[in-house]
Amino acid sequence: MPGERLELESRRRIFRAVREAPGVHFRALVDDLPYAEGTLQYHLQWLSDADLVDASRDGQYTRYYPADSFDEGDRQTMNALRRRNARRVLAHLAADGPLTTSELAERLEKAASTVSWHLSKLHDAGLVEKERNGRTVAYSLVAPDRVRYLYVLHRESFADRLVDRLLDIWEGY
Repeated sequence: MPGERLELESRRRIFRAVREAPGVHFRALVDDLPYAEGTLQYHLQWLSDADLVDASRDGQYTRYYPADSFDEGDRQTMNALRRRNARRVLAHLAADGPLTTSELAERLEKAASTVSWHLSKLHDAGLVEKERNGRTVAYSLVAPDRVRYLYVLHRESFADRLVDRLLDIWEGY
């Protein structure tokens, strides 16, 4: 940790929170840390200006990463892994892909329209690809090893036992 630039305990604590849970969003930081929103915004901006933290837009969220730790592709993957339903879609595709929307909907116990929406977002982010075979569309991960690696590396910050079982992380890595 760049100690001389983190002379304030509040900055050290915020930086530590971002480092321990890459891709954490602002609201989670507000909930987890004892700082007012304005104070947190100020210090996150300071950390960003000091090139210690990078911000990434993820729909309605701004997510924070330790600077120079994740390239854009990894940030897109981590952004998706931070969203529960998207994480579970990725896990099923990593474990058993390619899968169709209806197969995923059945496994996730979600409406096909919900799964389709998540697949569309994951496709737009470049994380999944689709292959049409007649009227059937099957989805698979673009970089399954990278998704598994990032999940395993940061699994403690996700706390999702279903995905842990699907990716069989205890034996696979």
